[in-house]
Amino acid sequence: MEPFVQYGLREARYTSFEHALREVAAITYLMGRGYDPGTAHQIVESWEVNERF
Repeated sequence: MEPFVQYGLREARYTSFEHALREVAAITYLMGRGYDPGTAHQIVESWEVNERF
């Protein structure tokens, strides 16, 4: 979990805290559903269009 907390904090520097929280929440949700962290991250990134969900 900690790597994605750190990722969210870094991401917030370039987007917004709202965006970073949504992204990390979606990643961790998918991890809870059984996806490995890398796949979960790729899926969530694929949902973004112009830095928005």
